Amino acid sequence: MDKFYAQIAIIGLPNAGKSSLFNRLSKARIAITSEVSGTTRDVKKGIVTINDREFLLLDTGGLDDGKLEEDSLFKKVSEKSLQAGEDSDLILYLVDGKSGVNEIDKKIFYSLQKKNPNILLVVNKIDNDKEKDEAWSFMEFGAKECFFISVSHNRGINALKEAILESIQNNPIANLLENNDDESLEEFLDSKFNDEVINIGIIGRVNVGKSSLLNALLQKDRAVVSNVAGTTIDPVDEEGEINGTRVNFVDTAGIRRRGRIDGLEKYALNRTREVLSRTDIAILVLDASEPFVELDEKIAGLIDEYKLGVIVVFNKWDIVHKDFAKIMEDFRFRFKFLDYTPIITISAKNKRHIQKLENEILKVYENFTQRIPTSKINDLIKEATAKHALPSDRGKIVKIYYAVQFESKPPQIALISNRPDSIHFSYKRYLVNFFRERFSLSGVKIIFIARRRGEMASFKESED
Repeated sequence: MDKFYAQIAIIGLPNAGKSSLFNRLSKARIAITSEVSGTTRDVKKGIVTINDREFLLLDTGGLDDGKLEEDSLFKKVSEKSLQAGEDSDLILYLVDGKSGVNEIDKKIFYSLQKKNPNILLVVNKIDNDKEKDEAWSFMEFGAKECFFISVSHNRGINALKEAILESIQNNPIANLLENNDDESLEEFLDSKFNDEVINIGIIGRVNVGKSSLLNALLQKDRAVVSNVAGTTIDPVDEEGEINGTRVNFVDTAGIRRRGRIDGLEKYALNRTREVLSRTDIAILVLDASEPFVELDEKIAGLIDEYKLGVIVVFNKWDIVHKDFAKIMEDFRFRFKFLDYTPIITISAKNKRHIQKLENEILKVYENFTQRIPTSKINDLIKEATAKHALPSDRGKIVKIYYAVQFESKPPQIALISNRPDSIHFSYKRYLVNFFRERFSLSGVKIIFIARRRGEMASFKESED
């Protein structure tokens, strides 16, 4: 099972037929199927073969479709299921065609699509042409590809298999695994990473000074500023320029604790997530005039969720409640996951250190979009593995054949290995720290993803 061309995750609400589709594609009754909603509670794995290529197929647990409030939707879904989708090369998002369009399905689909654009919408339980003609409403998902199938009647499965193969072949990682020619590989990578407008989301809880910061950055009163907490409901977009570089600032609605959110603020929170999905850099605004609170940490967690570049701003420095050392000690304790971020003290009201913040935005964006040459990456991988060897897998040697950056925003590097599942997250963390010592990565994550070399050549390597 450790030899596969790519990873595919089947995701959807309970009782959409995920386990039945899993069994149909893998041609084995590995997953238990039942009329009882939520029978699958863990991720099941199987192999599906299409045109002599073997894919790892994941049957995920159904996402919670209970009575969910807007702001708690993504907190109540199965973390394992969503993570499986994010980490896979392709998502098959399955919906129940007989139940009609479900707003929760749409929200989850859009969220997954933002994190993994390689996603197909699969409408199950379409047993005949009449039902297919009546299923036009599913087109409102806006999916690039939509397939109408009936697992129980084996209808539309072959067309879905062909689409799976085509989607994987067009996937950036798959292209890289197939292409071992260094010159054409570099041309492909260079063509992917182009400069564009920098999208900057200003986030934080209510009344920390986000709108004042936006006005200071734009050097005009664009956003309404008030002492009333939560003045900004809809995000405010405004284009500007920093040293000749186009930027788009978004002042997001302040986020409150769930118990204090009324109807308008529920909408605002939903819009905030939407903004972050199209943001490159998040400016996390913290109020230096009072102690940090748990809500600050929860808001900061959105940065990691959306894999954004980040700058932390201590605002209201003109009325700071503690000295810098004490505030930093508290910050490091509460925000350990942001140990890579630059921190700037400002007073948006007095426009203190605004130019310094602007310069930091350009620096972090350069790190966020940087393209590391493949030869340099592999030199560092060799150096890192020589200093700290890869742990074996139950006595079997684990190798990294080569590595390549397949994406930026943030930098993402594929480690091509004989045993990708055996490269532990702690070793990836070691590689992250090793690369940070040698590259400018302030304000951005660097992500390592282990993959097996493509097709038959990889199988021969793993058998040696």
